[in-house]
Amino acid sequence: MALAGGVVGITGEYLNRGRSNRAEAGNPRIIGDTKAENQTLYVNGEVPTLPGAKFYFTAGAQQRDASSAAWARGGIGSDDIPSRNSAAMYPNGFVPFIDGVIDDRYATVGHKSRVGEWTADLSQTYGYNRMLYTINNTLNASIANADLIKGGKGISPSSFDAGGFAFRQMTTNADFSRFYDQILRGMNVAFGAEYRSEQYQIFAGEPGSYSDADGVGFGGNAGSQGFPGFQPGDRTNAKRHSSAAYLDLELDVTERVKVQGALRHERYSDFGSTTTGKLAASLRVTPDLLLRGSASTGFRAPSLQQVYFSSTFTDFISGVPTDVVLAPNGGPVANAAGIPKLKEEQSTSTTLGATWSPHAQASITADLYNIRIKDRIVLSGRFNADNYPSLAERLAKLGVGEAQFFVNSVDTQTRGLDLTASHKSTVAGNKLTTFVAMNFSKTEVTGIHAPASLKGYEDVLLSERERLFIEQGGPRRKATVGFDYVTGALETDFKIIHFGPQTLGTFSGTAAGVPNAQYEAKTSADLSFTYAFTKNTKLTFGGANIFNVKPTRQNPDETDNGFHYDSVQFGLNGASYFGRLWVKF
Repeated sequence: MALAGGVVGITGEYLNRGRSNRAEAGNPRIIGDTKAENQTLYVNGEVPTLPGAKFYFTAGAQQRDASSAAWARGGIGSDDIPSRNSAAMYPNGFVPFIDGVIDDRYATVGHKSRVGEWTADLSQTYGYNRMLYTINNTLNASIANADLIKGGKGISPSSFDAGGFAFRQMTTNADFSRFYDQILRGMNVAFGAEYRSEQYQIFAGEPGSYSDADGVGFGGNAGSQGFPGFQPGDRTNAKRHSSAAYLDLELDVTERVKVQGALRHERYSDFGSTTTGKLAASLRVTPDLLLRGSASTGFRAPSLQQVYFSSTFTDFISGVPTDVVLAPNGGPVANAAGIPKLKEEQSTSTTLGATWSPHAQASITADLYNIRIKDRIVLSGRFNADNYPSLAERLAKLGVGEAQFFVNSVDTQTRGLDLTASHKSTVAGNKLTTFVAMNFSKTEVTGIHAPASLKGYEDVLLSERERLFIEQGGPRRKATVGFDYVTGALETDFKIIHFGPQTLGTFSGTAAGVPNAQYEAKTSADLSFTYAFTKNTKLTFGGANIFNVKPTRQNPDETDNGFHYDSVQFGLNGASYFGRLWVKF
């Protein structure tokens, strides 16, 4: 839509996805995708101001309502009464629902203009995300048990506001660039500055979502079943800011050789300062072949979420419920365990790539990369009274069975190769686009750094299970072959996706005689059809994983979701189908 020489675009989207359930007959649980309803609105545009200048903007808002099924609690005759259920409320057992309302908002406004020979771009960006939890079809077993002790029926509220968290970021940028055509074959100079402020909050839930009404050791577990609410002690309102400046130079040495250098200095209000750099170059060997390479250093300060997140949750290990506290850095539990203050991650990376375009309809690219990260922040293994006896008393006072922490504990190296190829052709008078994408990568933990208080506990700090998540959390190879065929108003899109094998750890671990979980290589396929009624109206329908491929079956007592299919290389739903309507006004 044009406006007085400018343009404005408005996009809206509505998504309604039902809950899927792949549990076998007789299983009280609900296994599958969450129920979700999303409403999204985007606005963007630009308006001319002065000659050669423009004001631009983009903004978006999305609300997502999601409902996820937790583990089932048993009814009469099970061990869950009175610890996690009440015979008066759910005599046949129940499945709690963890419902979340997620609000996402962002906006960028800016002005781009010419200042003499320079291009100036001033902008302000705002981003906000908030997630609030409501736990439904549940109970606080301690409230129900306290009611029973007092002569009541054993009743608790069945819904709780469990609190939530929010993150806000404001970023101000000033960027300037200029091209000098008299220096060799041309040089572009860019520099700028950035100021960023961040705020992270945790909101406590209502008292019933976390309270222990009948007292420790009296039978009923505290908090809402499925997801205990955030407690007053979890409340957080953390802020920080950072400022940065950068310089970027790109020089065309000859018509075939280009070099680039960049420096960035950044200072954080809570983690000091750092300077990082990058060197890159490209060589046009022939008109069809381009070689490129780069070397750079990196820095990542711990996020506010990693420093301040605090929560107590229920996990099921081999089918047994266990309350776990994820203790914040600098808090009493982390300090008691000797967990030091989080520090920055540092990295170095090198790349080498090539692009070959034998003709206008075909292109092939290959990129090698090597990334080393020092002092990587990871979530520790779970410490308990058995593997770290000195924590036993504090864990008992908290009423939790295990504790874990974010900690700078490992060095990693990731090496890989990305290959892509695309080809456009005409078949039977219609347009066919074919593409191939392949990735081969390997991540290895090259070092484990235990704080002084955890020397000798390296196998807990980074358990075999956690190490395998880092090294093989994704397949070490993946390949996609796609075909897009357009026949008049009908477009057909067909993809074949291959996932390599994976080895992941179990809860029991190989030390207990339980072998690691082996996931075989799998290949699935997606197919969709899009019909364009007009240039502004399209209807798409299709299916994902149309041949109903499932991950390798596992022992459900050793998987994350307690089911014999775990979502590893791809989801556990098998085949699914969808429809999508696109309208442009």
